[in-house]
Amino acid sequence: MAEPLDRYDAELTTPDMVILEMEAEDKVDAASQLARKLFDAGRVSDLEGFLAHVNAREHQLATGLPGGVGLPHARSEFVSETSIAVGITKYGKALDFGASDGPATVVLLIATPASSFSDHLEVLATLARSLSKESFRESLRRAYDAEVIAELINSSLVFFDH
Repeated sequence: MAEPLDRYDAELTTPDMVILEMEAEDKVDAASQLARKLFDAGRVSDLEGFLAHVNAREHQLATGLPGGVGLPHARSEFVSETSIAVGITKYGKALDFGASDGPATVVLLIATPASSFSDHLEVLATLARSLSKESFRESLRRAYDAEVIAELINSSLVFFDH
């Protein structure tokens, strides 16, 4: 059973789980690159198994958010702790995640242990609220530093005004 998420002590992402100037063919390739970061960080035990869950979820409903954000996500038995891998696309590149206002330049892959349903919903909801703010999205796009991006993501769970 996974540990419950402690919003004030969660390290959802690290600089090692951030891809700056990501170049991906499509959303499947983007999810694969980001899942590899989670696997390399030891947060996903079976890369192909986890990707099957991500892709199955993506086929159920588009995960694009307004403002140029892709938010692929999955709960999976192959995830050891709630984690987020972040991709900021290379300038001039964007990926179609099915958002009504166009393609994404910020992609956040959320991975949650299969048993952590409430944590999964809390992370999704909190990130979606943060990402609804243009200032937050622009901070991610303009950071050009994996440490700053990781800190923005980690602090969004703690400091967002619920």
